Amino acid sequence: MMTAKFSGNDVMVRQTQVYMIRSARAGAAGFVNEVSRAVWSVNPNLPLAGVRTLEDVVSASMARTSFTLVMLAIAGAMALLLGVAGIYGVISYSVSQRTREIGIRMALGAQRQEVTRMFVRDGLGLAAIGIACGVTAAIALTRLMGSLLFEVSPIDPLTYGAVCVSLAAAAMLASYVPALRATTVNPVTALRAE
Repeated sequence: MMTAKFSGNDVMVRQTQVYMIRSARAGAAGFVNEVSRAVWSVNPNLPLAGVRTLEDVVSASMARTSFTLVMLAIAGAMALLLGVAGIYGVISYSVSQRTREIGIRMALGAQRQEVTRMFVRDGLGLAAIGIACGVTAAIALTRLMGSLLFEVSPIDPLTYGAVCVSLAAAAMLASYVPALRATTVNPVTALRAE
């Protein structure tokens, strides 16, 4: 350390030297000891501090970006979970409100499989419209997210596919379960439902 005077105030200035060694053995525990012995053979009073591999330096510089991406992944997973729960709730409520219609169809001779298939098809149609709108909006917003991604394409087909399949599965389950429940009810009871 050196002391310098600026306007009557003592200022401590730290001088350091940084050396980088390129070797195929970098990162090995024994390599650091060999370098230390080589330096100390020249001058035993020279301290070695902050010995790090380039991988450690890069990971430390990417820590903030990695944290941001982990937080975005958690937020995205929560949004997907809320989306699945919302789709299930809305479609399930919609099908349960049509219990009277199901009773009429069953009283007129419709088969359970036909009625259930019709409600699942309607639910999947609504989900397909929502998925198409969501994917279009997500692709349009990729410019904002592109700067945060490292070695990953903003339009990842696997991720988009997994989200679409999970939302479609939620919609199918949300329309199948209430429709199946309503078709097992006696048509007279279903006709009295309000």
